[in-house]
Amino acid sequence: MKRALTLTALALALSGCASLKPGDEIADINRLTQLHTGQALAAEPLPADLLTERLREPLGADAAVQLALQNSRTLQARLARLGVTAAEVEEAGRLPNPGFTFSRLKRGDEVELERGWHINLARLLTLPLVRQAEQRRLQAEQQLAAADVLALAADTRRAWVSAVAAEETLSYRRQVLEAADAGAELARRMQAVGNFNALARAREQGFAAEARLALARAEGQRLATRERLVRLLGLWGADAAALRVPERLPELPAAPREQPDIETLALSQRLDVQAARLRLEQAARQLEAGRINRFVSMLELGVVRNSSNEQSTQRGWEVTLELPVFGSGPLPRAQALAREAAHDAADTAIRARSEVREAYGLYRGAWDIARQHRDELLPLARRISDEQLLRYNGMLIGVFELLADARAQVAAVAAAQDALRDFWLAQADLDQALLGRTTPALPQASAAPAAAAPSH
Repeated sequence: MKRALTLTALALALSGCASLKPGDEIADINRLTQLHTGQALAAEPLPADLLTERLREPLGADAAVQLALQNSRTLQARLARLGVTAAEVEEAGRLPNPGFTFSRLKRGDEVELERGWHINLARLLTLPLVRQAEQRRLQAEQQLAAADVLALAADTRRAWVSAVAAEETLSYRRQVLEAADAGAELARRMQAVGNFNALARAREQGFAAEARLALARAEGQRLATRERLVRLLGLWGADAAALRVPERLPELPAAPREQPDIETLALSQRLDVQAARLRLEQAARQLEAGRINRFVSMLELGVVRNSSNEQSTQRGWEVTLELPVFGSGPLPRAQALAREAAHDAADTAIRARSEVREAYGLYRGAWDIARQHRDELLPLARRISDEQLLRYNGMLIGVFELLADARAQVAAVAAAQDALRDFWLAQADLDQALLGRTTPALPQASAAPAAAAPSH
C-alpha cells in the first residue's frame, strides 16, 4: 500500500499542470473582443426591461454591435460549444485513473488472495505532451470562437448600414413618388386644355409608374435588411417591432485610411492565422507523443501483494506491456495530421494576405466613388437643375424639359445614396478582414446618372 501511495504521489508530481477554471475560456475571448471592438460579452441574454430601455432611441452602429454581443442567441450557443471543448480538454489532461485488481484462488485447504494497484505509465509519461497539445487545441478553438464573435460584430455593422440605407432610400422614393404623381396629374390637366400631347402625358405616366415600382422595391429592401438586423440582435416579438435606426447614414470621411503595412498587420492580428499556428503546434505535440508510443502503446506499472493462509505474504511489482504487433500505432495518423496542419497554416496565411488586399482596394475604390458623387456629380446635377429652372422662368423651355430634368435628378441622388452605403459596407469588410476571414462584396457596376436633361 505504501508503494501504491508513493506511485500515486509520483504521478501527481509528474502532472504539474493546474486545471482550467470554469469561465476562463470565455474570459480570454472577452478580452480579445474588448480589444478590437470596445464592447464586452454577456454571459446571458439581456433582461427584458433592459432590452426595452435600449430600444427606446434609434440604434446607432456601435450600440447595435454592443446589443448583438450581449443578446445574440447564436453567440450564446457558440460560447456554449466552446465550454464543451474546454471540458474535453480538461478530461484529456487528467491523470490516468489507477486500477485495482483482486483475485481469490483456492487449492485444497489453501486460499490465496492477490491484490494489486497499477497505473498506465505510458499515459503518465506522455501526459505533459498530451496536455500541451490539448491546451493548443483549446487556444485554437478560443481563437476561432473569438473570430466568430468579431464576425458577428462585423455582420451586425454591415446589417445596420444596409438597414439605415434602406430607410433613407425608402424615404426618398416616397418623395419621388409624390412628385411623379403630381407631374402625372399636371400632364393630365394640361392635355385636357390642349397644352400637352399624348406622348408627353404618357412619359409622365410612365415615370409615375416607375416611381411606384421603385417604392415597392425599396419597401421590400427595407423589410429584408431590417429583419436581418433583428436576427443578428436576437430580437423577437414586441422588441423586434420596436427596433428603430437613424434616418441617414453618417457622412463620408474627409479622407480614407492610409495603411501601407496592411498585410503585416493582418498576419499579426488575424485570429484565423493565430488559430492555424496553434493547430500546427498542437499537431507537433501529437506527433511527438506518437513517436514515444510508436513501439509501446500501453505501459502499466503496478505493485502486487499476494497472501495465503499457508505461506508468507508475497510483495513485488509488475509491468504490463501492450505491443502494436497488428498495426503501426498512432504515428501515421499523427504524421498526417501534422502535414494537414502545416498546409492549412500556409493556406490561411495566403488567404489572409489576399483578402486584406482585396478589402483595402475595394475600400479605397468605394471612397473615391462616394467622394466623386458627393463633390462632383450631385453639385453638377443641382447646378443643371437651377439653370433649367431659370430657363423655365424665362420661358425659354417648357414644363416638359423641367420634368425630364427632375427625372435625371432622381437618378443622381439615388446613385449617391448607393455609393455612400457601399463605402460604409466596404469599411466594415476591411475591419473584418484585418481580424478574420471575410468575403468582401464585389462592387456593382451601374450606369452613371444623366448629367443633363434630354432634348425634345
